[in-house]
Amino acid sequence: MNAVLTMSRDEPVLSERNRLARTATPSRTLFVGETATELLRTIAGVLDIRSVFPRISEIVQQVVPHDALGLRFTDRAGRATLEARSTDELPEHGWCTTAEQNEYTIASDLRRVRLAPADSEKSINALVAARYRSALIIRAVANDQMMRLGFFSRQTNAYSLNDVPAARHVADYVAVSVAHEQLAAAERDRAEARGRSERVVGRVRALTDHGAELPARHRIVGRSDAWQRVLARALRVAPTDVTVFLQGESGTGKEVVARFIHQASPRKDGPFVAINCAAVPEQLFESELFGYERGAFTGANQAKAGLVEVAAGGVLFLDEVSEMSPFAQAKLLRFLQEREFQRLGGIRTQTANVRLIAASNRDLRQAVERRLFREDLFYRLQVFEIRIPPLRDRISDVPLLAEQFLTDLAGARRGPHARLSADAHDALVAHSWPGNIRELRNALESAAILSDDGVIERRHLSLHAKSAAAAVPHDLSTLEQQTIENVLRETGWNKTEAAHRLGLTRTQLYVRLRRYGIERSE
Repeated sequence: MNAVLTMSRDEPVLSERNRLARTATPSRTLFVGETATELLRTIAGVLDIRSVFPRISEIVQQVVPHDALGLRFTDRAGRATLEARSTDELPEHGWCTTAEQNEYTIASDLRRVRLAPADSEKSINALVAARYRSALIIRAVANDQMMRLGFFSRQTNAYSLNDVPAARHVADYVAVSVAHEQLAAAERDRAEARGRSERVVGRVRALTDHGAELPARHRIVGRSDAWQRVLARALRVAPTDVTVFLQGESGTGKEVVARFIHQASPRKDGPFVAINCAAVPEQLFESELFGYERGAFTGANQAKAGLVEVAAGGVLFLDEVSEMSPFAQAKLLRFLQEREFQRLGGIRTQTANVRLIAASNRDLRQAVERRLFREDLFYRLQVFEIRIPPLRDRISDVPLLAEQFLTDLAGARRGPHARLSADAHDALVAHSWPGNIRELRNALESAAILSDDGVIERRHLSLHAKSAAAAVPHDLSTLEQQTIENVLRETGWNKTEAAHRLGLTRTQLYVRLRRYGIERSE
């Protein structure tokens, strides 16, 4: 193999390729058992070989004499992962200029070495400046990492091919020691990771069993695997300031998870400010979010802080971001990019120390593909995604949720605690819950009022199965468009009345009209 170090013609660098061409001379010293035993005893008693590297240098002096000993490990990218020197006089990086494929390299006189790369020439000059004249560098591998062990002498022609076997033995011992050290460190890291994971799981179980960290109506309840995974991800991201995106159907508890993240974060003493983007008219979105100055528009008799300022030091929760108009999306994107804003009608730029959590009951990826949602804003919001499972996917949590809701209702009404009969329990578990947790709470509240003796029976529960049309999942957008068009025709295109019948706000209706391109035909 070719050596990296290249000397003048009358003083070549020896490498494995020209080993047989070299005239052998008697070995200076054998790698005797006493040396091996002492070396093993020294490196086996430590977890960091750097702490005993000067002692290793003393031990191997009798087999490979040297004035300095150097060790360097590199990963596959060439980055140094471990370095050690027997003396501070040895340059830290200058002695590693050898080809990766060379098993060894011998330099008889470093002053006569000439290297093409400027950095390599500088490295050799550093060795020469430190008064080192010859070198023997051995290559080894430990745990897929490249190792270089260098012996350096202040005498010229200090090393020959006869020194390579003994130096190889030393390098192998050091490589084994470092490999064991790295395995021990990796096992410690795995043990710490398992400990962190177990602590997260333990905390999740405690929270789901007791639900004590949030107010009653936002309490965390549920022991299903799907719900435990949601809380585990929430706990992972809570200590950071990363933007979180919550994806889930309406009524699955997205705000509950957002409040849970807030309470588990360093910002828990700050405010939690929630805004439903679908409920804010497009014309008022900017002033609601960023505030306005006096005289900014008719009726603005005094300045008002926006929700971004109100949420300073805490969390701003943007619910139903998929319903935002293009204008509102552009305003929000600028704020996320710069973390700066101006009040409407103002000229002073302000910064906001606020964490953002966004949520949507629609698939934003599909909205981006249909050009209904800005792609750049999508990537700004979806830094860390948590998908909230629908209640039908965590049906084992229904009895726990029902018990908690009945307890809350009894406290609110100051009446007796209603309980479920066996048939009512079975009915709750068998239902598909298209309205998710919100539907469950409403059904129990209604049933608690209807029950006379405090026992909720099956006949008290208003559980409506999904219609056949609504059960078809492959073309929901077409179904929604047709429903809106039918209601508009029935109301004579009275949008206020149509929004009321559809259970939407006027803003939500206008968003859908633009989305589907619905216009009144002449």
